[in-house]
Amino acid sequence: MSVEMVELTVKAPEPVRPTGILQQNRVFLDFFWDLAKPDQDVRLKAVENLIQYLKNSNKADEREYALKRLVEGLAHTRETARPGFSLALGQVLNAFEDISLQSIFDRIKEKHNLQAVKKKLVRNAMFGNLFGVLALHQSGRLSKEPQVVLGCVQLLQSLSQHRQHVKDLPTKTMMDILTEIPEDVFEEVLLGALQTDLVSAFRTPEQLQLLLVALQRFPQTLKPKKLKKLLGSSTIMNTDNIPKLTEVLKMAARSVKKECVLPAVVLDLLKLSLKEDSFQLFWNKAIINGLLKEQPGPTHYLCFRLLGSALPFLSVSQLKEVLSGEVMMHYGEHVVSAQKPDRFKLAPEMDVYVSDFLQGCQDSDKQLAVMVGFSSLTNQGYPVVPSVWRVVQHLQPAALQNYVEWLKSMFLQPQLDKLLDFSTHKQKDRREGQEQRENSIFRLRKWIVARLASIIDIHQVKKPASLIMDVARFVFFHAFFSAKKASADIAETKGKLSVPVDDKTRGVLVNSFFGLLLSMHHMPLNEDSSEGAAVTQKRALGVTADGIMWIYHLVQYAQVLLNQPKNVQSTQPFSPEQRQAWDSMLESVANLKRKAKKGQSAESSAFQQLFLLVGMHLFKAPEELLDIMKDLQSCVDKAQEKKAKKNKKKKAPAQEEEEPEWVEVMVDILLSLLSQPSRHMRQVCKTVFSSICPHVTAAALTAILDVLDPERDDEDDSAVIVTEDGDPNRTQNKEPEDEDDEEEDEEMMDDKSDGTDDNSDEDEDDEAMEEEEEEVMEGEVDLNFRMELMKVLQQQNALATEEDCSSDEDLDDEAMMKLDQSLSALFSEQKKKTQAKKDEKTKLQKEKTLVRDFKIKVLDLVEVFLARQAGSPHVLGLVEPLLNIIDRGMSSDSDQQEQDFLRRAADIFRNQLCRSKVYCRTVGDRQGELHDLLEKLATKAQKLSDSSVCLYYFSASLYVVKVLRGAPPAEPKIKQAGEKAEVDELRYMGNVDVNRVSIIFREALTSFMMRRKSPLTAQMFTDMFTRFPVLCVNLLDTAVQHITSGVRDHQQGQACVLVLRAMQSREVQQLLSGAQWTELCMKVTGQLAASLQQLGPTESKVVKEKVLKTLELCQFTVKLIHQQKLSVDLEPLQKVLQSLTSIITFKKTGKLEDTYWAVMKHFGVMKPKVEKTKSDNKANQAPAPKKKKGFLPESKKRKKRNKPILETAADHSTATDTPGADKGQSNKKHEKKTKQKRPAVGAATSQPSPAKKSKAQSENQPAKKKKKKPKQKKGGGGGGGGGGQM
Repeated sequence: MSVEMVELTVKAPEPVRPTGILQQNRVFLDFFWDLAKPDQDVRLKAVENLIQYLKNSNKADEREYALKRLVEGLAHTRETARPGFSLALGQVLNAFEDISLQSIFDRIKEKHNLQAVKKKLVRNAMFGNLFGVLALHQSGRLSKEPQVVLGCVQLLQSLSQHRQHVKDLPTKTMMDILTEIPEDVFEEVLLGALQTDLVSAFRTPEQLQLLLVALQRFPQTLKPKKLKKLLGSSTIMNTDNIPKLTEVLKMAARSVKKECVLPAVVLDLLKLSLKEDSFQLFWNKAIINGLLKEQPGPTHYLCFRLLGSALPFLSVSQLKEVLSGEVMMHYGEHVVSAQKPDRFKLAPEMDVYVSDFLQGCQDSDKQLAVMVGFSSLTNQGYPVVPSVWRVVQHLQPAALQNYVEWLKSMFLQPQLDKLLDFSTHKQKDRREGQEQRENSIFRLRKWIVARLASIIDIHQVKKPASLIMDVARFVFFHAFFSAKKASADIAETKGKLSVPVDDKTRGVLVNSFFGLLLSMHHMPLNEDSSEGAAVTQKRALGVTADGIMWIYHLVQYAQVLLNQPKNVQSTQPFSPEQRQAWDSMLESVANLKRKAKKGQSAESSAFQQLFLLVGMHLFKAPEELLDIMKDLQSCVDKAQEKKAKKNKKKKAPAQEEEEPEWVEVMVDILLSLLSQPSRHMRQVCKTVFSSICPHVTAAALTAILDVLDPERDDEDDSAVIVTEDGDPNRTQNKEPEDEDDEEEDEEMMDDKSDGTDDNSDEDEDDEAMEEEEEEVMEGEVDLNFRMELMKVLQQQNALATEEDCSSDEDLDDEAMMKLDQSLSALFSEQKKKTQAKKDEKTKLQKEKTLVRDFKIKVLDLVEVFLARQAGSPHVLGLVEPLLNIIDRGMSSDSDQQEQDFLRRAADIFRNQLCRSKVYCRTVGDRQGELHDLLEKLATKAQKLSDSSVCLYYFSASLYVVKVLRGAPPAEPKIKQAGEKAEVDELRYMGNVDVNRVSIIFREALTSFMMRRKSPLTAQMFTDMFTRFPVLCVNLLDTAVQHITSGVRDHQQGQACVLVLRAMQSREVQQLLSGAQWTELCMKVTGQLAASLQQLGPTESKVVKEKVLKTLELCQFTVKLIHQQKLSVDLEPLQKVLQSLTSIITFKKTGKLEDTYWAVMKHFGVMKPKVEKTKSDNKANQAPAPKKKKGFLPESKKRKKRNKPILETAADHSTATDTPGADKGQSNKKHEKKTKQKRPAVGAATSQPSPAKKSKAQSENQPAKKKKKKPKQKKGGGGGGGGGGQM
């Protein structure tokens, strides 16, 4: 019917409608569709195309139609469409200046008249008017037609009354209009219209902002006399207006509660106060005495945002005053209280304000004032801003230098009275007097040290080398020394400490210093000093502009301090032996530097770093590192001697084997140093070990592997001693230097949260303790405790006997008191025992964590060795130890740290060892040993229970085969034909005993095929076939045999997969040429036929999967035989394949069916077509008569209600419902929906009933089912079905 209508529309000579021309231009109409699209880019493109089209066509009717559509679209129901139509209308008016704005304005008012539209469209009409005014404003021509400006403002004033819909958009639009029009238009036209709004400026934030914009835009019109006439005062900011302004600011704060922004009117007021020179009045009266007196909430947040936004507009004196006032105090209290979860945090916004200010300000004095102001806001001495505050990267060099000097002076002489310090109520109750002052000083110094370290650590901070060295020297000096008297050579002795540095602060200084060393170790050269360097030159890290390491400069500084005992005193003086070790370290470094000048080597640099770092650690733990320093010097001396002797003359092999004991000692030293909780030490140890890798012996490697051996953990726990630095409660999963700042900030936050909610924390701790005690008591009953309890009760006659069941009544008060005391003592003792057990358990767990962390570090050495010495024969000794780690780790329930260790070991084994392109190619006389290792690995792989572990063992066995084979000879002596040479290269297996290895892998393959639960997988053997074609050829017979003899259908299918992958391999085809290849094809076809003959009628998924794999192999084999024209009898296979359709039910399509017909296609049998079935269905469906709309099924008629449903179905299926039966094909979806929804209606009984039809009826009477649908609406089901029928 629709086709006929279209033809009539085209052919009938109808009168031309106004838009008749437009019907011929689909492109033009599509512009308006695109204007309503949600995608902004599409809308903008449509606006651009519409303007271009109207300019090119220049047709009046199209322009008129465009204006009509654009005006209508201003009130579009879709919110995203309104801005599109508004922008398009504005651009059209801008492009075609001959269109009168007054005519468009009249059209907008007429189309979107609030009085004329329906009630439900009033809101859309409001937005139509609003976006219409915006379009006129965007045209850029509004100032040229003053009457239109007046009309727009009056229309916006009328819209302002409907605030629940348009909010403050009309007022904002008026402000936009004011910014565009000239002053004479405002004075002549708008001033009278805006009289009401300007007079009531102190009523709402929008009206006040309108006044402020007018004041800023038209100062000549709104002179003080005019203001006095309007507002009653010649200035806005005065004592009389402050209460009114305060109320308006409160309204503004509440209006942006959800948006979390600063209202523009507030910042405008601030600017006006600065302009009128009344900032003090505004800030003190309106902000501090007005908004801050409210309860914490939106008004306080407005004050904080205003503080951040005001920074660029204030002078230095105003900044200092504001940053030390009440607003800052309240901000600090907010930061402390907001540390709890699920509380609003304004600190990130303040960071943005400060960062933007510092980035845009070039005045170093203002920058310094802001940094000092925020750093002086402290909670019991600890500043509320984080110690790692990245805004410092925007400081000017002068401001940064002055800020560092201020930090150092506050450390030396903490002036708590100059800080803006506050305490919560509970913090005030906890400490008083001298104790409080000492704690505040400690907290302040702790933050300052972390702040100084973070300035050096943040690479984005532009800092000169002198500043870096100055900070490092300052921290080092106060960590390990104290000044006796001032010295001209040592600047740090000039600063006097008003309060001595206590041990806790010194511990913080020590950790921060070694964190600084790590930061300086990774510090790149300054940009200025590296400009002249070559572009291709490797980027130098950890050195100054002159190429000397930062740590060497600090060691020299330490030497200066040690040489001036009269001026400087060490907190932990060196003994003569320790001082001798220090001096010999300096001497060794000097020797290394001299040798490095002759030829710079990475080895020399690495040893220098190790010497210098161990020397610095002497100040921290001299007794522990003294022996290490001695051994290190001895090792380096021997290494240098050995190297010198090698250069002069090669020694005998026997003598060389006795020499390299220094390497084993060096490895022991590195292991000892790795136990230190220092990330810097860990990196330097890796660098040093990398340089000595060529000299590492089997004994040295064994020392590393012994640490990682999981079986030694239980035997001797004391073999590995892992040192723990500082606070025993600190977690050792992370390095202390790396996490120093974070730990300090977390501690500060903990202190703050303690101050705000101490009691709740204590209650939680008590509850946790009680729960743990209950668990202990429930877990196991302490019999001794029970006996003691019984004795106490018996002594006081408090046990109830059979004769006397109420023992409490027999005890007097004195006896009860004694009983209470006895029980209290007993339970107290028991509580101590329980706590001791928990402490012991915690200690053991912590020791385990430390050992595991140490082992993760030791894995670094293994990784470095594999990266540098992958071709060394010693690498073969790593295979079994790494496998033991993986096996042990997989089999045990482990925590996150154990999983990290396991993942790291597995990654090293897989990527650095097995997949490495470099491997040992000089097996020498270790062939028998490697074959034994291969057999051991393959046997172990078969016995495992976990397939993932088995994969690592199998990969290791393939790695051993690769090592035994080695690389083929580079150039054969006799040049042969290309193909034959390629075959010979494929057959090359080096030192591999092919027969023995084939037997090993054949046993593994047989185990995989004959065991029901084998850890081996087909992918493992596929990988082996790909990498070693010779072994593949030897194992092919076994794989072919198991096509029929596999223990299960799954294994038989996997055998087909392996044979297919092998036959597809080009290398295997080259190795098996001629008669061998033909014989293989005959065996495969025979096995395939036998496998398919074994099938019986089944619908099992596993069997079908096996058949699919078999058919894939059939397809490849048959195709290959036909292509190569091999003399192989395929008739038995063809017969079995032809009978397969009677055994397995094939669907119309699917992977199994498609593969089957692809195989049969090679035998000339094509897949039958099913087009006739479709045509028959169409033929049967065509004569089906149309069913009446009000048809009532017979089962619903009253006279047939008591009859059985099956009889009714039978009657109607033969008599009346034949058309319905014919339509069964088209109603399949409807039947499925009904079957799914049937339980929701209710399946109370399985007996047939009129309400619940049987399956036979549902198939034969689809029309009756459709009629039943509307009754299922209550159950949530059939509304859609009924609608479909209609």
